[in-house]
Amino acid sequence: MQTETGTGVTDSLAVTKKMEGLPEDAAKEKEGAREDAGADAPLGLLWSPSGMGIPGTLPGTWAGRQEVAGLRTALGEDTTGTPHTEGAGPPGPPPGLPEPKGAISRPCLGPSHWEQETQQRSREDDQRDGSASLVWAATPGMLFQKDEQSSLHPLSLSWVLGYNSSLAVHSLMDGEDRVLLYVSSHTVVIHDVLGNRQYHLQGHTNIISCLSVSEDRRWVATADRGPDALIIVWDSFSRIPVHTIFESHPEDGVSAIALSQDAKYLATISAGTVQRVCVWKWTLPTEKPACSTELRPEFGYQDYIIFNPQNPYEFISNSKTQVIFYLWGDAGLQYSAPLLSSQTFNSVVGRFSQSVFHFNNSQALTGTSAGKLVVWDVACPRTPSEELRAKPHSVKATKLVPMQKDSLTVLMAFESCIVTGDVKGQVKFYDGHLHLLTCYSHSKVGPIQSISFSKTPPDPAGASPACSTSCTASSQPFVARNFILSTSDATVLHVATDRTNFEKVLEEAKQAVTAIASHPRQTLVAVGSHCGLLKVWDYRQTKYLVSRIFTQAGIQCLSYDPEGYFLAAGFTDGSVYILDAISLQSSCKEFKFSHGPVTHISFSHDSEYLATADEKYSVIVYKRALQNGSRCWEHLAGLHSHYKPIRSILFGVQLDSNEPRLLSLGEDRQLVEYDLNSSSKDHLVVLHRDRVEQVAVPLCLAWYPQLSTESFILTANNHYKMKLYNTTTKMCRKTLLGPTYGSPLEKIQILPATNTTDPQKHYLVYITKDKVGLQILPVDGNPHKSSAFVCHPDGVSDLASSYDGRYIFTVGGKDCTVMKWEVDLNALDAAASLGGEDLIPFYNLLDGGREGEFFRELEDYFYYAQLRSHGIDTLETRQVSTHIPLEEIPSVMRAMGFYPSEEKIEEMINEVKFSKYVDTGEQVTKINLGDFIKLYINHRPAFGLSMKNIQAAFQVLGYDNENGDKVIDRGDLLLLLQRRGEHMTEDELAECLTALLGRRPGGGGSERDTYDPSGAAALTEEEIPEEITAEIFAADILGLPTAEPEKKNRKKR
Repeated sequence: MQTETGTGVTDSLAVTKKMEGLPEDAAKEKEGAREDAGADAPLGLLWSPSGMGIPGTLPGTWAGRQEVAGLRTALGEDTTGTPHTEGAGPPGPPPGLPEPKGAISRPCLGPSHWEQETQQRSREDDQRDGSASLVWAATPGMLFQKDEQSSLHPLSLSWVLGYNSSLAVHSLMDGEDRVLLYVSSHTVVIHDVLGNRQYHLQGHTNIISCLSVSEDRRWVATADRGPDALIIVWDSFSRIPVHTIFESHPEDGVSAIALSQDAKYLATISAGTVQRVCVWKWTLPTEKPACSTELRPEFGYQDYIIFNPQNPYEFISNSKTQVIFYLWGDAGLQYSAPLLSSQTFNSVVGRFSQSVFHFNNSQALTGTSAGKLVVWDVACPRTPSEELRAKPHSVKATKLVPMQKDSLTVLMAFESCIVTGDVKGQVKFYDGHLHLLTCYSHSKVGPIQSISFSKTPPDPAGASPACSTSCTASSQPFVARNFILSTSDATVLHVATDRTNFEKVLEEAKQAVTAIASHPRQTLVAVGSHCGLLKVWDYRQTKYLVSRIFTQAGIQCLSYDPEGYFLAAGFTDGSVYILDAISLQSSCKEFKFSHGPVTHISFSHDSEYLATADEKYSVIVYKRALQNGSRCWEHLAGLHSHYKPIRSILFGVQLDSNEPRLLSLGEDRQLVEYDLNSSSKDHLVVLHRDRVEQVAVPLCLAWYPQLSTESFILTANNHYKMKLYNTTTKMCRKTLLGPTYGSPLEKIQILPATNTTDPQKHYLVYITKDKVGLQILPVDGNPHKSSAFVCHPDGVSDLASSYDGRYIFTVGGKDCTVMKWEVDLNALDAAASLGGEDLIPFYNLLDGGREGEFFRELEDYFYYAQLRSHGIDTLETRQVSTHIPLEEIPSVMRAMGFYPSEEKIEEMINEVKFSKYVDTGEQVTKINLGDFIKLYINHRPAFGLSMKNIQAAFQVLGYDNENGDKVIDRGDLLLLLQRRGEHMTEDELAECLTALLGRRPGGGGSERDTYDPSGAAALTEEEIPEEITAEIFAADILGLPTAEPEKKNRKKR
């Protein structure tokens, strides 16, 4: 079986097993300490602001960091609020959470004997656990100090362009460093902007839907939506996934996630119709949540969640219409959803954006689209302990404070400030009483999506007064920390508050990225998006070079000409631009002859022709011409040549000349070749039109390398088959099993030969719905000769290969990302050799393998076919042979449960018959068992005959009987088999049915051509009921196994 690799899930699993039970919880369990002291456990964890973890200054050293009180509880330290001396005691391990087993969370006033023993045990544990040692020893910036190890995979992710602008962008480093953490598709990217380096956290197989970063920027929690959704907690210092939670929300994945201030707890909200809220003690070796509850659908889709930084047992979430308060402990998870409407304060509230806990420890705030803040508080003043007991059920909206006219998109509490961001790109700072302190704005900043502050403030000595639109009358100067802004239009900016300087760090595509093309001679790649942005990158230096924005339409496809002088772009409005490849300036006036979006565009090998295909099933050709002494492009002709979507257009070279030839392939199963020499203005001549498939739908097309005397065209279809067609006759010469990685091949390209590879070796690069892969040529059906990697879970739009074959590029459409993959062909060759040679890979594709019952049955049928070919009842001496005649192929195939059509039988026989004709001029008349196994593997359905296929046919052809089952009348079925599809005569149909039913009326024997049709009609009526269900057809007529529930519903005869 083929396996998907490159997703990182296996690494996550391995490291997770090693890292389970990591941090202080392990020490707590060893000492018998109890973390929660009953339902009121949170009451003992009300912290003063000095213990919040966001004091006036955040020390930059591990020894100087003030840890949260919850860790002191786990280690038996004082939690009464008494401040501890910072920096006292010997230096310990990094206090970020989680830590290795038995680790001390922070330095205290001096190491006790118990702490020394704990440290010793931790060192011993680390010696046995390499992964834990890596996490233990990890320090900030360590990631950028070690050299990248070479990958052992055929494809490894090298660089990512673009990011998910709907999620937050975080700043990981201080000072002048520009180290960002953001999400691109299913990958977390750590991007050192100034150092021009990227590091990737790979483990998800679906698009990451949410993330949360701990206060110290070390722990990163990510989650996704979709099948097999995961929650992964990463150590950003070492890139190690320290814990993976499987099946957290198996219905639809996760919509929101939050880490507590002490990083010990996770809160998640599912993405299903009925949302489920869970709290996880992720540092413990458990896959079950500590507590959970379901929310009512009328609360709206909850998509934001945040912990109370002063109490990890309290958190808040909100949808666009409802805010919910939670409190959890040993008693479970309680919540309250206080009502708020326009009538509450006789004022428009707007839709909720984000919520946050006020740093005064009693209130919470929610921003709205009306530019207001909702203030939530406990209904009656109480003591702190009584107040917490009353929560969350006594919380209600106490104020609606108008802040501005523009919608608030971001709301956060930072140090002693409330910070807001809005749709106009303004960032405002307020004090605890919501008095404006300062405002940062820029005319070119779009709607703010996230704000991430530096961990250390700027140097006060060098700070200049910040430019503010308003400030309080306080005489104390306000000095804010530098911060990173991300906007919903895919721009990231660094704001230096001492200089009010907005520095653009990243600017990516705002809409779907659908087009990519690689320069044929230079290390350049062009990327186009639906927002009209065209960018050219130097992919070796990973440096942006030039761009151009087209405002009238989005870019749908791109292509460089073979010389690298022109770049052609097809647009969603049907227009075509031919640009200078370096400056991106137009070489001529744009063309608009397509009546729909241009889906494909390609140059001929001599750059004399340009062809496009569009969504209206037309192929349009442009030609270079000489006008006024200069060469320019002009429209030649177009043709509505298909009646279903066009999947590929392909230029080639005539076999007997250097003239170009043009082909197009459509979902109508037509391969059309055009006569460019005979075509004239507004008249595109069709040279040949060939149907290349009978049932399957062809999806892509490429010229097959010249690996033999014969020249081929390679296609791939939606039945996971690849086919080779003679380039002249268009005759199908070979059918082969293609890669089976969850979806068929969507696009294929021959990988350009690298300088280091054997010139006789050739490789194919392909994309499926969500994966990119490599295939060793020649194609022969061996599954070990291909490998695939998840690249864009929501769909791959296009691919391109570098001119030297060292890199592959994929674009992800609506995930707005481009991925650069480094190619290692030696790894692919090694994987293929480990899979075995000759017939070994094919034996493994048989049910039970070489020693299985299926293979023994195949041998029996094969040798029985030998007997049939000589005559069952012959008395002559038999000739021992290892072959059977080609005429016996259909019988053995059907005996093995594969029922090919007559056209498929002809293709199989021709494939063997002419396999050596080009080389020897002779036809092959027999086949041995090994070649038959390969033929069977390559031609049979990739996943067998599915009951779902039969049921789907009955849904179309049948009617509902009195029991509500889909049935086909016996007479109708017999007529359909004779008149639809490949027509069968009445005698042929009778012979097939009686053979399937295991009866031979009229005394027919086992010899061929001895069938007597007399009595077939009576037998058919006797054995086949008047109304036939899909289950009866599969089990009683075809003799296929069906599930018991299906069998018992069959009509008794």
